[in-house]
Amino acid sequence: MLSFLNPPSAPPPFSRYSQMVSAPANYRWLHISGQVGADRQHKTAQGFEAQADLAWSNLVACLEADGMTVQDLVKVNVMLTRASDVPASRVARDKALNGAQPASTLIIVAGLANPEWLIEIEGIAAKAA
Repeated sequence: MLSFLNPPSAPPPFSRYSQMVSAPANYRWLHISGQVGADRQHKTAQGFEAQADLAWSNLVACLEADGMTVQDLVKVNVMLTRASDVPASRVARDKALNGAQPASTLIIVAGLANPEWLIEIEGIAAKAA
């Protein structure tokens, strides 16, 4: 079973995530490439909230394709192109993660591979083999 930890010697999380996650030796790992707010036809959603919801849905779809859920997420990295989207990003994350609190990093970047993209999310998950 994954252990979600916030050690007393480190500062508490700034939001809903865990400072660290530990997985036992017998777990299998899934590394998910960056997911963006585009659909299966590569059409980019309009607006940050729509892109964030779609990017999280795409990440969840990758998890489910390998028999995992958001509860199996060990770490997520979220990249935003605008700092002003941080509050909306947290809302979308909390909705998608449904109480799961993986380790998390949020980064503001100058741009993503497509200038229309406002968010990209990558994940690492682990589950008992």
